[in-house]
Amino acid sequence: MSEQQGDRLQKVLAQAGLGSRREMEAWIADGRVTVNGEPVELGARVTAEDVIRVDHRIINIKPPGEAFPRVLLYHKQEGEIVSRDDPEGRASVFDKLPRLRGQKWIAIGRLDFNTSGLLVFTTSGDLANRLMHPRFEVDREYAVRVQGSLTDEQIRQVLKDGVELDDGLVKFEKLMDEGGEGYNHWYRLMLREGRNRVVRRTFEALGLPVSRLMRVRFGIIHLPPRLKRGMMAELGPGEVKAVLDWVGIKLDVPPPQVSPRGRGKAAAAPARPRQRTASKRGSR
Repeated sequence: MSEQQGDRLQKVLAQAGLGSRREMEAWIADGRVTVNGEPVELGARVTAEDVIRVDHRIINIKPPGEAFPRVLLYHKQEGEIVSRDDPEGRASVFDKLPRLRGQKWIAIGRLDFNTSGLLVFTTSGDLANRLMHPRFEVDREYAVRVQGSLTDEQIRQVLKDGVELDDGLVKFEKLMDEGGEGYNHWYRLMLREGRNRVVRRTFEALGLPVSRLMRVRFGIIHLPPRLKRGMMAELGPGEVKAVLDWVGIKLDVPPPQVSPRGRGKAAAAPARPRQRTASKRGSR
């Protein structure tokens, strides 16, 4: 271990896909991480020669050519949870993701049990942190169907004054009327936060129960129209680089020239992704 050479330990752990840098800093502070058998402090630097352990498990520092992150898009269905552990044994989106060696998939934002749409997964803790942390104010866009219609006063409230919820004020950045039939009405909205069930709770506070909710965009990543429910597609290296550039992450390694077998493209724009239906393992 060197105090002058190498990368900061929390950065290395985040790049290994173990979590965000903030989470890694907490692990180091809690004494869960050792380097060459010794406890370390925040700010320590490590190189490929160092032996890093988290909870006594060795973490391999990948060589530069393997450090480029992966990003996977999944069209979540209603009736799935975004968690690895569920006492009720419900179907989990993590059961359906490709298996990784020495890394793990990190969900960028969550969707509740009855919400569908775009879920983004990555192996980069840094990227996950940049897209999720409230201080970065990344846009989330949703299509929502409610029972009833917003009045002009309610539209002004959600866009200008905000709606007071139990955990604070919420405002929509944009709100578009998408029409509807009968008692149901569709809206498309955009906001810059990810509080638990914030869209549903906002409409319920206005007396309009939500009957369907779908996320269609997260930052510059759109839900591809061809990506049907229960299907996934992986971004190509150029698309991943575009996302990294957008959030301001600069890597020391170039994107891989050839995508590993099985990777497809699922750009925010015109690319046609190679898609596959998620495995049924773990669902019911």
